[in-house]
Amino acid sequence: MISSWRKRIAGRRAAAKNGDLELEELMIPSHFRCPISLELMKDPVTLATGITYDRQSIETWIDGGNQTCPITNQQLRNLDPIPNHTLRKMVQDWCVENQSYGIERIPTPRIPTSSAQVSEILSKITTASKRGDQAGCRELAAKIKALGKESDRNKRCIAANRAGSVLSAAFESFSRSASFDTNGAVLEEILSGLTLLFPLDEQAKSNLGSAASLHCMVWFLKGGDLSARRNAVLALKELLLESDALAEIEGALEALVKLIKEPICPTATKASLMVIYHMVNSSSSYDQNETNRERFADMGLVSLLLEKLVDSERSVCEKAMGVLDGICSGEKGREKAYSHALTVPVLVKKLLRVSDFTTEFSVSILWKLWKNEKREHEVGGRVLLVEALQVGAFQKLLLLLQVGCTERTREKATELLKAMNLHKDRLELECIDSMDFKDIKRQF
Repeated sequence: MISSWRKRIAGRRAAAKNGDLELEELMIPSHFRCPISLELMKDPVTLATGITYDRQSIETWIDGGNQTCPITNQQLRNLDPIPNHTLRKMVQDWCVENQSYGIERIPTPRIPTSSAQVSEILSKITTASKRGDQAGCRELAAKIKALGKESDRNKRCIAANRAGSVLSAAFESFSRSASFDTNGAVLEEILSGLTLLFPLDEQAKSNLGSAASLHCMVWFLKGGDLSARRNAVLALKELLLESDALAEIEGALEALVKLIKEPICPTATKASLMVIYHMVNSSSSYDQNETNRERFADMGLVSLLLEKLVDSERSVCEKAMGVLDGICSGEKGREKAYSHALTVPVLVKKLLRVSDFTTEFSVSILWKLWKNEKREHEVGGRVLLVEALQVGAFQKLLLLLQVGCTERTREKATELLKAMNLHKDRLELECIDSMDFKDIKRQF
């Protein structure tokens, strides 16, 4: 045992000589450690109480609603920590001295932006937009965006100074003047900066919801580059209440469908589905909803959604199923669903497999198809029920009632089961995949 211990000591000494000693075996000076995280401070800052912390740790503490010094427990009258440049320089020198142990020098952190700095830039943006200074406004918007990307703290500071309202006002101003081709560069830069500030306040939403701003965003959707199209649909997602005005803009619906048919990124696909969902399910105007449903159905969206539902991740699946449920509330959408071979198999397959939302939408769509087809074509109704029985709908709906669901879904599932029960004895029912139930948990 003594021999073994001596060998370990000798090995450590040899490693130290060769510079192979790891960071955790090197003693970090206690005054270089953050009192909160106990890690080496990368950006030391000092509070009014005189205690120094790493910026990330103390800002997390303050953002959590705490207004006291973690060490002294004294009330903080000033929540803005002061950079401790002397200690930061000492930490950097220590890192350089111990480079042989694999320690990298900590880079000098950027100084966080201040409210005064942000206010000054925003004031210049307002002035530039009123003068129609495209180049100046574009440069200032890019500066705001760069500051926001540096850190979450900067982003919060920018948002707190109502940057969303200022940028959206500038966007609306440039949308109204000249042509989009002329102002495209500055409009795209402003819109890109706005996406960093979501969620927007009411004033910003009002500016972006104007007719001029909506026409500009649709213009980006139809012919912009990938980044501009993504930013435009994300902005439209923020303005779901403006969907009625959006539907009246030529090419808007086609551009939204194109983002699903030819996806550019998952974020844009989900945003497009959310916008469409609101356009077919909004409570503001029944007639407008029905018109939107028919238009989306004529564009082939039902077939597109069914194909996407075959193999899509949970979030996309929920949103796509919600859109399909909305479109199937209209006669044209149901006709498209009746004629598609994937409709019943996909709806039944998603029951109890993805999420509670998806299950409820699946039951709702099956119920709408059966109820309306049964009323219009008695024979057709029996065909839909028979197909559903053959792919395991009866067993899944029974299980759904056992594990629990909302009252509305329970009523629809019960109606479907009663109707299916009239046909199931004459069919050889298919066994269902047990993997469909692996994540099911009772709601009680």
